[in-house]
Amino acid sequence: MAEVRFQQVSKTYPPRRGSAPVQVLRQVDLQIADGEFLVLVGPSGCGKSTLLRLLAGLEAPSGGEIFVGDRCVTHLRPAQRDVAMVFQSYALYPHLNVANNIGFGLRRQRQRTPIQQLQDGLHRASRSLPQPLRIASGREARIEARIQEVAATLELDHLLDRLPKELSGGQKQRVALGRAIARQPAVFLMDEPLSNLDAKLRTGTRAQIVELQRRLGTTTVYVTHDQVEAMTMGHRIAVLNRGYLQQLGTPAELYQWPSNLFVAQFIGSPPMNLLPVRSVGSGQLQLGSRRFTPEGPMAEALLQWQHNGGAEELSGGLRAEHLKLAPSTNRNLAAEIAHVEGLGNEQLVTARLLEGDHLVQLRAEPDQQLVPGQSVHLEVDPHGWRLFDPTGEAIPRPEPAATPGREPVLPQLG
Repeated sequence: MAEVRFQQVSKTYPPRRGSAPVQVLRQVDLQIADGEFLVLVGPSGCGKSTLLRLLAGLEAPSGGEIFVGDRCVTHLRPAQRDVAMVFQSYALYPHLNVANNIGFGLRRQRQRTPIQQLQDGLHRASRSLPQPLRIASGREARIEARIQEVAATLELDHLLDRLPKELSGGQKQRVALGRAIARQPAVFLMDEPLSNLDAKLRTGTRAQIVELQRRLGTTTVYVTHDQVEAMTMGHRIAVLNRGYLQQLGTPAELYQWPSNLFVAQFIGSPPMNLLPVRSVGSGQLQLGSRRFTPEGPMAEALLQWQHNGGAEELSGGLRAEHLKLAPSTNRNLAAEIAHVEGLGNEQLVTARLLEGDHLVQLRAEPDQQLVPGQSVHLEVDPHGWRLFDPTGEAIPRPEPAATPGREPVLPQLG
């Protein structure tokens, strides 16, 4: 196992047919702890897969350095980096059975003399013969034992003689995982490995990958565009956009305290509701003709913002769970239901505020009778406000006071 560090890493593709150079990554600094499961997310073209390919050695950076453990691997060949990659397309060898696909990397880890190659080949060819006629090979015996161990871990031991064309999508993905695991690399790299699976199979395989990583404790970098995968699999999430690292933190941190409007809209399903508000009075916000007083950490942050002469025009963010249907009062927001999605355990309601004509989304109980066109009133949770300045950056929450004489408790990554 090893930590991974990207130091000021950039990647620019040269111009083609008179077009301008394409800058995919811009001076990215990122440190991944030993044994951590880090998920890279972002829209298409943001640079997440490129970052993974740079770490794998499939592409060379235009600037910066990449470290695996204490080694700088920036200019090393892929085989020298001690990383294993699982591709979106499985990339299995169609002419090799499951056992040989899993053992492919093991058989090419070290150089062999022609005599050793002949002995290993005779060993494999004579495996079906009676014991006295078999050719022994200690190296091949160790590889076969490792294949059996990995196959048992991934429940593939009954499929070892099948070719890839005889496997389902989920089985192919497990074979691809097994090939990576068999080598016992310092780092696993996974590039959207579940995107070709159906929803039910994706859920089961997702849980299997998380459990496998927890058991092995191998540093893992996982690229996905799926919100659920990002929020449920990683110890931390790195959000990329236009080649820049937008935010790095735990799933709860990114969901509850996004660093800017992009993260607020990208993380979470549904995305955060954004409303134009004004900073007024002492620690108050005005939305249309109504005033609200945030509570919790955001109240102190707003007071500090006002004390420092911050801008009055702000964007106020509210998650769907921070709005709820309520009786008509002077404090609540009048709205009209525009759309209702029944999800079984809840309803996702899209409502249009009568003042300002803004669309917001909220959650409702599954048994509530709600129809488009119905007039309702919405209550705002005073603890739910998140505020963003005119440039889109979040108004920072106050740092929690450190308790004297106590060391911080770090999360367990293993």
